[in-house]
Amino acid sequence: MNEAPTPSGSPDAPDSPDAPDSPDTQEPGDLPTPRNFLLVRTPTGEKVRIAARGRGLLGIPMINRGTAFTYEERSQLGLTGLLPSRVSSIETQVRRVYKQYQMAPGDLGKYLMLEALQERNLVLYYRLLAEHIEEMLPIIYTPTVGRAIQEFSRWYSKPKGIFLSIDKPDDIEESLGAWSHRADDVDLIVVTDSEGILGIGDQGVGGVAITVGKLAVYTAAAGIHPHRVLPVVLDTGTDNLDLLADENYLGERHGRVRGERYDEFIEKFVTTATRMYPKALLHWEDFSADNAHRILTRYRDQVCTFNDDIQGTAAVVVAAALAACRRSRTKLSDHRIVIHGAGTAGIGVADLMVDIMVSEGTSPDEARAKFWGLGSRGLLREGTKLRDFQERFARPASEVAEWTGTGEFDLADVVTTVRPTMLIGTSAQAGAFTQEVVTTMAAHCDQPVIMPLSNPTSKAEAQPVDLLRWTNGRALIATGSPFGDVEHNGVVHEIAQANNALVFPGLGLGVVVSRATKVTDHMIAAAARAAASAVTRRTPGSPILPSVANLRAVSAKVALEVAAAAAEEGIATVELTDPVQDVLQHMWMPDYPTIEVI
Repeated sequence: MNEAPTPSGSPDAPDSPDAPDSPDTQEPGDLPTPRNFLLVRTPTGEKVRIAARGRGLLGIPMINRGTAFTYEERSQLGLTGLLPSRVSSIETQVRRVYKQYQMAPGDLGKYLMLEALQERNLVLYYRLLAEHIEEMLPIIYTPTVGRAIQEFSRWYSKPKGIFLSIDKPDDIEESLGAWSHRADDVDLIVVTDSEGILGIGDQGVGGVAITVGKLAVYTAAAGIHPHRVLPVVLDTGTDNLDLLADENYLGERHGRVRGERYDEFIEKFVTTATRMYPKALLHWEDFSADNAHRILTRYRDQVCTFNDDIQGTAAVVVAAALAACRRSRTKLSDHRIVIHGAGTAGIGVADLMVDIMVSEGTSPDEARAKFWGLGSRGLLREGTKLRDFQERFARPASEVAEWTGTGEFDLADVVTTVRPTMLIGTSAQAGAFTQEVVTTMAAHCDQPVIMPLSNPTSKAEAQPVDLLRWTNGRALIATGSPFGDVEHNGVVHEIAQANNALVFPGLGLGVVVSRATKVTDHMIAAAARAAASAVTRRTPGSPILPSVANLRAVSAKVALEVAAAAAEEGIATVELTDPVQDVLQHMWMPDYPTIEVI
């Protein structure tokens, strides 16, 4: 995402006797300092003290502002003659780069254009995102980032992230320290091993791009400072034969390492990262289902950690479910819920829903009995091979013995027998919600809640236009990918997108503001409720989730509730005396800081 600034010893950034070259020159709360610039928080906004000069300064994306440097600043910083004559405002720059964005060919071309902007001017990049977040989120994040990841070794030009190899575990500390951050300078670390990337599977070292994209969303949506984060990829090899056969592939050229050696590598990473940056939230992204659950279970009670595929997906889906319950005037515990694709994400959704139902007064056993999950072998049931995390949702053998029908326990069988009121798809099986399945469900439910969540769009379990047609406009819908409005019987239906970006940025902000020592189920549930409560429109056709166009407001609301939940559980280490103001002060704004030339 952001890069380590140019070392002061380089030809473009000569040493300066006045450079802020030691922690002693920093003020409490200052941002990380390489020797050629220092970011300082002041009561009137951010200030940057710059010791770098000339072309070297223009190569530092955190402080480069291109044509927005004034004539006086250009003279003082050795930039005279290095920029076009006209001084531009940031508003003019945004209009210029937005035109460049519009002219870029296709979604991947737009992704690469934004990446190039991110590499040269971070403030302008985030200002552009802030003004066009709804339009650009599918480019910097899912689904377009998936294509970029697949092409990573071909379009790679400049390092953006920290690359840790399982073949060089002794390099972990040196690598994590290469960005010159002090112990208190990192709020967030996003890490992947790239085995379960966005429905496209094992992508090897290219998965670093998902950590960069995720952190961009944290900053754009919740104002996590772009200089206080670390994107990390764990290169444990790849089982993707196309990558291994590609001479351009940049990762370790061997199959994925598993078992004890893998676990030792993860342990060394966690131990080193949390020792070096003890206040950072450790965010796991796109691990395989087995590893994701195992790693989260192993570390969630030891360090401040979070898995977005499990907990973030669960929170946003539960937010959609809670908002749908408000629309239909029901409680979550009133519903019968079928989850098609009961893997990492699906079981995470079920677990969080059970917690919500218990808070409504239902016992845990009664709550779990309201779920029917389907995996690769059909209905999760006793007597079949299940993963550890699926077993608690297995249906009793005595129950399914009484079922009639094909006896295959597929989705059609389950829907016919169970008569669900809520249908959730995390299966990556395009078209799995057939007309037969949906009409059978709708025949027994006034307002069926249907969520085809699989990404990208080509893998969605159903199209919203079909769901509305098959239910005569009665379905309450949330999708994983963005869909356009659908008109049915004179009503325009805005399709809600159950995008994790509605939850994880605010969750991270809440953790940062409260300095929580853990991320608990209570905090995840608080995030889900906050996102659901952000829905203010309940007119026919209105979406059941807030728009991503309002991400910053939603993130602030989520952060407030998460911080409050952390305080309730006694794991917040910072007391918020004025919660709203405390949250807002932590939200970095993409404005050029005041310059002090050193």
